[in-house]
Amino acid sequence: MQAKKDCLGCRLANKNETIYMVYEDDYVTCFLDHDPFNEGHTLILPKQHFLDADELDEETANAIMRASILISKVLKSLYQPDGITINQNGGVFNELNHYHMHVVPRYEGQWFGEFYREEDVGEVDVRELERVRERMVEAVNELMI
Repeated sequence: MQAKKDCLGCRLANKNETIYMVYEDDYVTCFLDHDPFNEGHTLILPKQHFLDADELDEETANAIMRASILISKVLKSLYQPDGITINQNGGVFNELNHYHMHVVPRYEGQWFGEFYREEDVGEVDVRELERVRERMVEAVNELMI
């Protein structure tokens, strides 16, 4: 499969839209969620177009898993969360219509159902996203040495 020009997920993963990228390889791009559940909330998207997990080829699936491990380590290092939630919504629950995985630092007492609230996204402070991105890129680079 290749990237599709009419797919927002493909455009995001291939950096044809503004993103706050923290890591990429040949198969995936990892960037900050524009409306994070918690600081450091990261999305992992394949650069090729896939809709659901059962469509992923082996190389892309492995790259997604490697990226989720790396991002989890970064989030633990930077934020000392009580846990990490990794999830992917398929079918009608995939609002992006492109496979994507969420990697979210979580803290005791947080109900994850709040993640699925349907609220309007307020103004996002891009300076804050850039600050978080810089910290995460630095941590990724340290882990990659």
